Amino acid sequence: MLDRILGPRRTRQLQRLVHNGKVTLLCLALTVVVLRANLGAGKFGTPEQDFKEIRETFYQYRGKRAEPRRVLEEIETTTEQTTSSGTNNYAEFDIKKLFVDEEDDVKKDPNVPYSIGPKISDWDEQRGEWLKQNPNFNNYVNGNKPRVLLVTGSSPKPCENPVGDHYLLKSIKNKIDYCRIHGIEIFYNMALLDAEMAGFWAKLPLIRKLLLSHPEVEFLWWMDSDAMFTDMAFEIPWERYKDRNLVMHGWNEMVYDQKNWIGLNTGSFLLRNCQWSLDLIDVWAPMGPKGKIREEAGKVLTRELKDRPVFEADDQSAMVWILATQKDRWADKVYLENHYYLHGYWGILVDRYEEFIANYHPGLGDHRWPLVTHFVGCKPCGKFGDYPVERCLKQMDRAFNFGDNQILQMYGFTHKSLASRRVKQIRNDSSNPLEVTDELGLLHPAYKVVKVPSS
Repeated sequence: MLDRILGPRRTRQLQRLVHNGKVTLLCLALTVVVLRANLGAGKFGTPEQDFKEIRETFYQYRGKRAEPRRVLEEIETTTEQTTSSGTNNYAEFDIKKLFVDEEDDVKKDPNVPYSIGPKISDWDEQRGEWLKQNPNFNNYVNGNKPRVLLVTGSSPKPCENPVGDHYLLKSIKNKIDYCRIHGIEIFYNMALLDAEMAGFWAKLPLIRKLLLSHPEVEFLWWMDSDAMFTDMAFEIPWERYKDRNLVMHGWNEMVYDQKNWIGLNTGSFLLRNCQWSLDLIDVWAPMGPKGKIREEAGKVLTRELKDRPVFEADDQSAMVWILATQKDRWADKVYLENHYYLHGYWGILVDRYEEFIANYHPGLGDHRWPLVTHFVGCKPCGKFGDYPVERCLKQMDRAFNFGDNQILQMYGFTHKSLASRRVKQIRNDSSNPLEVTDELGLLHPAYKVVKVPSS
């Protein structure tokens, strides 16, 4: 029919046009489908919404023609900044650039005797009056439990090796856990309050300042950063120390009879907030100023104390010397504790953790389940320690996990092993979570609840 009307040649042209139109429409349909898949208006999109989104997308991508130029400009800017301000790679950056010590503002006269602070002789009276005027700040909670402030800290600089800061983080996390459970306040210090009392002695100016600033605190508990709690359930027997002002892990015979420099340990001790303690600090601190005083005092301590190596004066040796040579003045208010591990030497404990788990339970605090494991000599924040680095770090991980398991078990988890960071679930979740038994009694311990006086 078309051939007779239009002729063969025109008919073929029309058929080709129709065929091309079909292909064009099919391509258009496919384009719409693809665009809807990537940009569509959602399950309930309408053609109007589709058109709107497609239009906005095309407008958006139309501006991308300038993208390569913008990227090149940013690369050039970044290159300039890197050249002028340093690398963007944290691993390559020299951290020492940020931590340059300033010179002391005031040079102290070496001929003037050292003093840790103004002499105070009526602290008990001042503190007693303050407590009367501030009845909401009781120095005792739950009747006979003293208000305690645990104090620890580290250098204001990063550790000399990168891994050291990670272990400091683990150590403070460990202490926070124990303090939260036992209703103890915590103070973490990173400031050197007295430049002359660096090193071993940095704790004394801090302790004195905190005693005077917190009269509501009955006991201050100092704990070194390289010590960890490994018995989260053990409660200090506070009643035992009702007539004592200083509690240190040690042995009377080794201190008073033998004058052994390791007869006690100052890495973890309790100090009552009273005049007696201020007087003791006044006697203790003068051996600490760095330089000639500390060096000469070290010679005296090495000569007077049993088996002490030759090195500058340290706070532990000084305390042994004070107690041994001034026993009549101090001994009756000092309790050298060895019934539990207020300080536990890591070298005799960490390899026995599995034995403790198999045979004993938390809450003992002694050689069966130590309250504190102290990594004396490991020095994870420094470049060199007294023991192999690998051994120290592996055993610190074990100690952390040993204590951390007691925390995780409250929530139904535990570490896969004492050497593993990974945890596993040991208790199925319950639809009645408040009925789950808290085996160690750590979730809501009675000694944590503070009695608020009635108004």
